Amino acid sequence: LLLLSGSLLSCDVLQQLPTTTGGVTEAEAGHGIRQALNQGLGKAVSQLNVTDGFFKSALYKILLPPEAQKIENTFRTLGLGSMVDKAVLTINRGAEDAAGYATPIFVDAIKAMTLTDALNIVRGGDTSVTHYFREKTNTKLFNAFRPVIQRSLDKVEATKYYGDLIQRYNDFPTTFKKLDPDLASYVTGRATDALFNLIAVEEKNIRENPVARTTEILRKVFGNL
Repeated sequence: LLLLSGSLLSCDVLQQLPTTTGGVTEAEAGHGIRQALNQGLGKAVSQLNVTDGFFKSALYKILLPPEAQKIENTFRTLGLGSMVDKAVLTINRGAEDAAGYATPIFVDAIKAMTLTDALNIVRGGDTSVTHYFREKTNTKLFNAFRPVIQRSLDKVEATKYYGDLIQRYNDFPTTFKKLDPDLASYVTGRATDALFNLIAVEEKNIRENPVARTTEILRKVFGNL
């Protein structure tokens, strides 16, 4: 009897929750947003967490930082282009490996999302889901990516090569604007951007394309916007 009363009470509470456009409840909105995020996350990770997921991507391949391009050109002129190429390849391999560590971080954010947040996201723009999760997980995701990328860079001495280049440049008497030798932070930022961008692409797809709504709750929540 107690269990039955609890069940009836839960139903009453759900029925009294505010609704969104099309009669979608807060609970349904939350469920739909969670499914949409999981779908976007799965596609992003599967695309990036493979060999050449970054390295051969026209959009997400990670090059040396823009301010280091003059150093890269100098070394290529000196016949050391293979060193630069090896560093760039390793950078991307590190990012590809690190992408596999994103899932548990995002799962934690999904679990922590409140129904009020879900309603705000449903009523938002094309990428409001991604915007919300970026705000909530960006620091944790960065911290998870950085050690993995750092280890990969260290393994082939890419960190050393890059550090030596930056040190030489910074030591020149004519260098007034010093360059940051921390390659790992730059690469981690680029890898994080790529992951969020791909999640945003899938979110927009779910909002605009009925075929992308692969479950009943996705069809109900995003079909009524």
